[in-house]
Amino acid sequence: MTSKERLMEATTRQNRVGGGKQPPSQLLHLVFGGELETLDAARFKNLDELDIAGIFPNYAEAYKAWKAKAQQTVDNAHMRYFIVHLHRLVTPCEDGKPAANPPEGTR
Repeated sequence: MTSKERLMEATTRQNRVGGGKQPPSQLLHLVFGGELETLDAARFKNLDELDIAGIFPNYAEAYKAWKAKAQQTVDNAHMRYFIVHLHRLVTPCEDGKPAANPPEGTR
């Protein structure tokens, strides 16, 4: 089993915690992409043409969308798609508790 498959399995298992009595946790992920200026860096050629595939409730669903988008653009070497772990931005602390004093400008 690859590391991505293990991560998807763990995410799916984590979303089922509570035996169905509680709604699954939402580990939101964003999938987006666009054409890069060069193959050396993740700098987009035109920000107005970014393709947002969507926001997904877990990594497994985001990975499926990422893979589908990546396969659709396989003929363009400069086209790249990314998965952003939005849940890490919403709750950035490792212990899962929100920061007592969020950084200025984030309130």
